[in-house]
Amino acid sequence: MTLKNNLFSGVNLGPYTLPNRMVMAPMTRLRANGSIPTELMGTYYAQRASAGLIVTECTMVSPLSNGYMNCPGIYSSEQIKGWELVTQAVHERGGKIFLQLWHSGRVAHPSLLNGELPVAPSAIAPQGQLHTPIGKVDIEVPRALETEEIPPIVEQFRQGAKNAMTAGFDGIELHGAFGYLIDQFLQDGSNQRTDLYGGSIENRARFLLEVVEAVTEVWGGDRVGIKLSPSNTFYGMYDSDPKATFSYVINVLNNFNLAYIHLMEPNQIDLANRDVINPVLSVFRSTYKGTIITNGDYTKETGNQVLVDEAAELVSYGKLFLANPDLPRRFKSDSGLNEPNPKTFYGRGDENAENGYVDYPFLDS
Repeated sequence: MTLKNNLFSGVNLGPYTLPNRMVMAPMTRLRANGSIPTELMGTYYAQRASAGLIVTECTMVSPLSNGYMNCPGIYSSEQIKGWELVTQAVHERGGKIFLQLWHSGRVAHPSLLNGELPVAPSAIAPQGQLHTPIGKVDIEVPRALETEEIPPIVEQFRQGAKNAMTAGFDGIELHGAFGYLIDQFLQDGSNQRTDLYGGSIENRARFLLEVVEAVTEVWGGDRVGIKLSPSNTFYGMYDSDPKATFSYVINVLNNFNLAYIHLMEPNQIDLANRDVINPVLSVFRSTYKGTIITNGDYTKETGNQVLVDEAAELVSYGKLFLANPDLPRRFKSDSGLNEPNPKTFYGRGDENAENGYVDYPFLDS
């Protein structure tokens, strides 16, 4: 395409000029050594450095923010050193990489948290099961956070942002989506508090905005993004008025001069569960004045079209980047694509960690 805005045109993102508008979406891969990033993870991300921007998998801000086995953290010196291997590998290939900061909240289990109960805005269990050190289990009812426990979690995000800078990242993305802690505070299906963090939309958005304020004080707004999923039904998430809730949040986020907001379209499961906002992008585009990354099972053609329509500035790809490390080249040359293998999406902590991770072929091979 020769139109001004397409997947292969450059774009400014905060202080950076990206060579294309294709973002590698954050994807949980579970290949850390316990919680420490590995050299293999550096290889994985470096293989995909031709993306305009890479956003890493969700990364724990504290030991009690964990929801999955072999998920990386960013709260210890060993973890920081592990991530330094990753950022160095990506930068050597000329790529840009943001770290996604994450707290799982109620989506956890005591066996992942040294016997502690998961914490959440309210003592409401999510729907679903988790793979844990003791096997696959139903998710238990979490412990509702006391009001005075919330500011220290905001500080964990702030420290995570500082540690990401130490590890050499180019910026950070807050995971405010998919039913994890930030999202749990925001939506009234999971937040039934009666203090200053519950009730009204303004109160339910307070935790999210406090975390945004904390991390932008570290990085500046223009190197911070946030992922939001207004139509997600993962883990039983819902809100009584998602359009009002997310319109309020997105409007307030205009004040932070963020690098971007990352908006998730509903998937087929969301659409089957109930009547959700669809499409998300057209509902909130006029509310947000800055850069939007859109994610919604895009192809080359539909990704280009959303850019031509100026509905978003960048498009993120998940499974296609997972299976095609040279995805921009394949799109540009209209080459065939590798098929992703769902059986190897997630690591099992064994000697087969490379399978379905760093062994997808490049065009040259």
